[in-house]
Amino acid sequence: MSDGDEPAVTGEEVRKVADLARVDLTDEEVEQFAEQFEDVLADFETLDEVPEVESEPELVNVMRADEVEEGLTQAEALENASETEDGYFKGPRVS
Repeated sequence: MSDGDEPAVTGEEVRKVADLARVDLTDEEVEQFAEQFEDVLADFETLDEVPEVESEPELVNVMRADEVEEGLTQAEALENASETEDGYFKGPRVS
């Protein structure tokens, strides 16, 4: 937490954040939130004490080489279309 007897989060700071968030707080709620914010900050300080682990993940190439294959002809692609126009699929109007 903080050094000395001074709180890490003051009631004034809580009120400022509440005003920015447009939240009305009672004096009791301000005190309660100040305590909760201090607990959160203490948790962050605890996390700072955890040593970092440096490890390089093993990278594996998951891509495969492109293989050229024979595709459909235009006539085969349009064979089952309900409507076509000038060799293209025809869909409904959108506007």
